[in-house]
Amino acid sequence: MIRPLTKRAAVLLSVATVATALASPVTAAAPTAAALRWTDCKTARYPTLQCASLAVPLDHERPAGRQISLALTRVPHTARTSQGPLLVNPGGPGGSGRSLAGYVASALPKAVAAQFDVIGFDPRGVGRSEPTLDCGAGHFKPVRPDSVPLDPAVEQANLERVKSFAESCRTKHADVLPYIDTVSAARDIELLRVALGAPRISYFGYSYGTYLGAVYAKQHPERVHRLVLDSIVDPGGVWYGDNLAQDRAFDARHKAFLAWVARHDATYHLGTDPARVERRWYAMREDLRTTPAGGKVGPAELEDTFMPGGYYNGYWPNLAEAFAAYAERGETKPLVAAYEKFGAVEPSAGNSYSVYTAVQCRDSAWPKDWNRWRADMWRTHAEAPFMTWNNAWYNAPCAFWPTEQLAAPDITNAELPPALLFQATLDAATPFEGGKSMHEKLKNSALVVEEGGGNHGIALSGNTCLDEKLATYLTTGRAADATCAARPDPQPAAATRAVAPTAGGAALHGMLGFRG
Repeated sequence: MIRPLTKRAAVLLSVATVATALASPVTAAAPTAAALRWTDCKTARYPTLQCASLAVPLDHERPAGRQISLALTRVPHTARTSQGPLLVNPGGPGGSGRSLAGYVASALPKAVAAQFDVIGFDPRGVGRSEPTLDCGAGHFKPVRPDSVPLDPAVEQANLERVKSFAESCRTKHADVLPYIDTVSAARDIELLRVALGAPRISYFGYSYGTYLGAVYAKQHPERVHRLVLDSIVDPGGVWYGDNLAQDRAFDARHKAFLAWVARHDATYHLGTDPARVERRWYAMREDLRTTPAGGKVGPAELEDTFMPGGYYNGYWPNLAEAFAAYAERGETKPLVAAYEKFGAVEPSAGNSYSVYTAVQCRDSAWPKDWNRWRADMWRTHAEAPFMTWNNAWYNAPCAFWPTEQLAAPDITNAELPPALLFQATLDAATPFEGGKSMHEKLKNSALVVEEGGGNHGIALSGNTCLDEKLATYLTTGRAADATCAARPDPQPAAATRAVAPTAGGAALHGMLGFRG
């Protein structure tokens, strides 16, 4: 559920990590409080940032066997009394968490951040953890086949792409693929707790990070001090069902964007009727089937470009400008620029997407009969055409994945201390039903709803109401069900084409990535 990092997101990530130098991997089979050696890796933005690495078993059933390493960052507490470690995770699977530590520590009120050692980590296989997965260079290189398989040849071309990716993963990483999954990553967290010497840990996860946190909490409820889950995966749909639900939610969010464009017809001149604006967007998509913009942006790349608008409405002005330039004036350069900003992937995306597929394909049962996929996708596409087939091909390697599929654990939990959940009602990546489901399964949880909100990742993103409830909970452990109003949609961008400052949270959303 995370998109490979765009150029913009990768730049934001590098701000916090450009000076990172990991300590030598620890080789002890059983980490202890002395197992971590923190070194200075400060940046201009995060002057107290520290780095370390932790060795964990590749196979937790063989703790004395082969060791792998996890890359860590820390912003130490400064208060006289500490509440212990606060682990943060940006989602994915495949998202690097090292940069998130600095962001969370700086975004929280100083008095709250001072009470915690904020710990970022790259889960197994991710980023600077070792080994890193990278299955297929150039998998997203433009121009890809049209995502909607209108004829057998297009379907076959897409099938060959995903089969080739799955086979490349098997060839390159057969020794580690059986151990890249959420349950193993959660067991790593427990070893990290031991290495930190903490009797309990706090955890703050976005998107897929909510599922990872819930799995850890199920394994070790007595070790949880605070648990914050933001933009919540539906644990009952992991993962095939969740992706079908995502398709419908993204289509609704795309329609919300097109309605916003219609409301600002004075700026974009694409019409005041949302249905007419939608027809013009799909006409643009049809044009690109025969003549990709700049030789780079075909239908699949167009979807990649506009899909981030479903995660964060701060991107809407940029996307609307590119849409209007093409549809009204036949200009391709703004569309190509938008693709390069929001849709094109960085070389590092090979790692994040490889981990994404490795985790999701291993975590739970996926249909192995392509006829089942085809029928489900066409049925969903009929009501939600914006991203259904694009998302299908993103996940389709799971139909051909070489590892055995696990059973998703039941994360129902009545043993936890109170947990705090955040969920926007119109979130596309993790639809609202997921928040309600998690709330029901975590007995002592409180659900804070952002009414009318459609962004993905909402705490520490500029909504004061949400942020105050987060600060209170981290400080006191007290939480109650509540509703906060969403912030207003952005206004059309100024001529600078910058992300609208009124939208808030641009830095956070760059770190969270897309499809995560």
